[in-house]
Amino acid sequence: MKALIIGGAGFVGSYLIKELSSAGMEVHATCLPFERDKITEKCGVHTLDIMNKDDILNLIDHVEPDVVYHLAAQSSVSVSWKRPQLTAEINVVGSINVLEAVREAEKKNIRVIMIGTGEEYGFIREDACPLSEDEVLNPGNIYAATKACQEMISRIYVRAYKMDIIMVRAFNHSGPGQNSIFVISDFCRQIAEIERGDKAPEMSVGNLSAMRDFTDVRDVVKAYRLLFEKGVSGKVYNIGRGKAVDIQYILDTALKQTKMEIEVKQDPARMRASDIPIIEPDVSRIKWDTGWEAEISMEQTIRDTLNWWRNTL
Repeated sequence: MKALIIGGAGFVGSYLIKELSSAGMEVHATCLPFERDKITEKCGVHTLDIMNKDDILNLIDHVEPDVVYHLAAQSSVSVSWKRPQLTAEINVVGSINVLEAVREAEKKNIRVIMIGTGEEYGFIREDACPLSEDEVLNPGNIYAATKACQEMISRIYVRAYKMDIIMVRAFNHSGPGQNSIFVISDFCRQIAEIERGDKAPEMSVGNLSAMRDFTDVRDVVKAYRLLFEKGVSGKVYNIGRGKAVDIQYILDTALKQTKMEIEVKQDPARMRASDIPIIEPDVSRIKWDTGWEAEISMEQTIRDTLNWWRNTL
């Protein structure tokens, strides 16, 4: 079996390469020219710009994959506000280019896994949690809107062209190597910097009462593999732990991993004016269809992430 990961140089891409390779698959991954050194796992590496549909088609005809994972995206919410046109071009037009290339490819029956986000649910009803895949989407930012659009277009390709496409709404995932703009990695980096003496023993935090669902990236990529093997074409799948915790719990768990006395200070700049109190997915569909469920504890994710920052710094 062959897999093509479009957008393999990112945080999730490296873990997915390892997961699929460990399962015995021949893995190929794409990146932009300046990202080649970011792909350190053993696989076929190809430079690719998803804004060029012909290049995608040529690569698919060359690799002849059984599955295409579409991870390439402009995934920053803040950038999406600053550069909405760029975000739409990459996330919507780029996704159409991928779907068109698969549709036109010489090899048929290629399964496509389109990676979306739990952000698509947006401003949810007060009693909506746990969120099922049938919940009406109400995205609250440009990035989420483009991902919802990607999903709707994918549904059209399933109906119109009978293509084998599975759509994913992945909730928060974390682990070693993640950028510190994300909360678990942020807390762990701050602790590691304090331990090294690079930072005063004070942690800056935002809203600690918001409740979110967190899953280890190593569990998430296992879900991606199982969706290729057992997922049902045309379906949308939530991927998450299925149990939200408050950010205070994340902070407390991280602080238990250090012997340092650290003062916690709330930073107004980190507060969001309209934080939704709780976001929690219903993950029964993926468990029913594939048998997948999150296995790695949040404590292990935080411990491993903190140790990664200690070694990296």
